[in-house]
Amino acid sequence: VFADQVTTVSPTYAREICTPEFGCRFEGVLQGLGGKLSGILNGIDNETWNPQTDKHIAHNYNVDKGWQKIKADNKRELMKRVRLPNTDKPLLGFIGRMVEQKGVDMIIATLPALFDKTDASVIILGSGDRLIEADFSALAQKYPDRLHVHIGYSEDLAHQVEAGCDIFLMPSRFEPCGLNQMYSLRYGTPPVVTNTGGLADTVTDTTAKTLKNATATGFVLEDTTTVALYEAIHRALTVYSKPAQWKQVCETAMRQDFGWEASAERYQALYQQ
Repeated sequence: VFADQVTTVSPTYAREICTPEFGCRFEGVLQGLGGKLSGILNGIDNETWNPQTDKHIAHNYNVDKGWQKIKADNKRELMKRVRLPNTDKPLLGFIGRMVEQKGVDMIIATLPALFDKTDASVIILGSGDRLIEADFSALAQKYPDRLHVHIGYSEDLAHQVEAGCDIFLMPSRFEPCGLNQMYSLRYGTPPVVTNTGGLADTVTDTTAKTLKNATATGFVLEDTTTVALYEAIHRALTVYSKPAQWKQVCETAMRQDFGWEASAERYQALYQQ
C-alpha cells in the first residue's frame, strides 16, 4: 500500500492478480495501486541453459547449424537412458512439481487416450503429491514402452529432457512466470502451455497466421480441461508431422531471448522512475 512501485514476475500475472480468481482477496488492494503495479518477466540463465555448451547433454547444438540431426541424436540417447523404444516417434516431456497447479492431473487423464490414438511416448520428471506420484507410477507400469516416470529431481535428466524431447508439456492452471517453457524454447522443444501468467507472455500459439508470419513458438490451450489439453497436443503432433512447418516453429522458438539482460533493464528503468 505504501510502496512507490509493486512488481510481480510477468505482465499477464500482474493483470490476473487484480481479479477475484487470482487475487486471493487482495484484488481490491492491487486494483487500487493503478499504475504503480507492473509485471516484469523473470529471465533464465543463458549460460546454464544453453544447448550449445550444456555439459549435461550428449551432443551440443545451436539453431544455426544442423540442429535437427543433433537433437535427434540427443533424443536417442535420452530414450536409451530411460529404456523407451520407438526413437523415431514423437517424444513429449514434463518437468515440474506434481501438484494440481501444474495441471498434472490433466496430463494423467490425457495419457491413456494419447497412447491409444497416437504413437507418442512420454517422459515425466518430478515429485509432489503422493497420490499423483502413485497415479503416474501406475500408468508407467501399464504402458512400459510408452511412458517413463522419474519420481524425484535430477538436474542431469532435466537438461536431457529439454534437449531430447520433441514437445514439452506445461498445462499449468496458474503460472506467475514459469521457467521451463523458456528452457524448452531455447532447446527447440516447443511447449504446450495454458494461456495464463508468464506462459501467455512467452509462448506464441501456432496458427495459420503465426505460421505465415513466422512468429509461432508453441501451442496454447485456453481452457484447463483434459479435452483442451488433448486437442493442443494433437495440434502439436499434426505440425510435428509436417517437417518444414515444425522446423520453422522450432527455429523461431530457439531464437527467442529470455535472458536476464532484458529483465534487468526493465527493473533498472523502474528504479530510475
